[in-house]
Amino acid sequence: MVTEEQVRDSLKEVLVPGVGRDLVALNMVRGVGIADQAVNVTLASTALSEMAQDVVRAKTQVAVKKLPGIKEAQIDFVSPKSTELNQIGNVIAVMSGKGGVGKSLVSSLIAVALRRRGHEIGILDADIIGPTIPRMFGISGRPAGSDTGILPVVSKTGIEVMSMGLLLPTEDAAVIWRGPLLSKAISQFWEDVVWGKLDYLVVDLPPGTADASLTVLQVIPVSGIVIVFTPQDLTTMIVRKAVNMARKMNTPILGVIENMSYLYVAEIDKRMELFGRSKGEMMAAASGAPLLGQLPIDPELARLCDDGDIESYQSESFTAFARTLDSTLAAAPAGKREPGPKPD
Repeated sequence: MVTEEQVRDSLKEVLVPGVGRDLVALNMVRGVGIADQAVNVTLASTALSEMAQDVVRAKTQVAVKKLPGIKEAQIDFVSPKSTELNQIGNVIAVMSGKGGVGKSLVSSLIAVALRRRGHEIGILDADIIGPTIPRMFGISGRPAGSDTGILPVVSKTGIEVMSMGLLLPTEDAAVIWRGPLLSKAISQFWEDVVWGKLDYLVVDLPPGTADASLTVLQVIPVSGIVIVFTPQDLTTMIVRKAVNMARKMNTPILGVIENMSYLYVAEIDKRMELFGRSKGEMMAAASGAPLLGQLPIDPELARLCDDGDIESYQSESFTAFARTLDSTLAAAPAGKREPGPKPD
């Protein structure tokens, strides 16, 4: 007799229209019943249009009827909230005390590094004013969805992405919103998006320590923070601001990353520290967290970002960073934490 596990395995071949992940990965299989030669499957209709539901129903029936001895497949739908479908192992927030340090770039590289190690990854672009994540991944399609939820857009290698940049009429359209609207948008990206089952959700925070960053740390159960900085004299003050915010919000700091650490000139085999001597070890000590990496200024990386192909990036420095990140996360306490307290 066919088992529930066999039925669920068969549903891994049913891709959800508009997102390209299967029913099991999106956690949309809500129940399986088996009686003799008949199977009843209950699916979530959250974020699915009526047309998408019809497609999913038909594909599910085909997949189930392929199982030995099954002649009938009944497909029903229920409408749970997006938050009931989402099973996210860890949430990593990427933060900087100021803009212009490459925070979004580092967020993207973290997602790429973890995806290459076989993890299921999503990126929540909380930088509502300056959403650059879609451009770096070459994503231009709009998210699918319905009144009951939103489906993220998936990158070439399978990274889920939700960003304001995917909702704007044009890439250069300005978002001229006050703080409360920005905070509401971030909350909706967390509560209304069907992320499904993810090992890691990377949250690209906006620069600084104002309303939007507070919203993330108050609404989302962030597992830990990664702080990005550059080797300049203002770095100490900037990193300490971010560290103080993380501590006040009771959120662990997973590590720090020095971006634009140097420029390597292959023709003369020389590293040039354009922004001053590295402050990586100093900032690691100030934050009480490990130095995850020192990323150089790399024209090839800049080109890939402009071309929307960051997932193809390869370099020795990136490989070293990915290795350190992986070991650091493996050693960190697992699981989500409750959102942080409201500041005084």
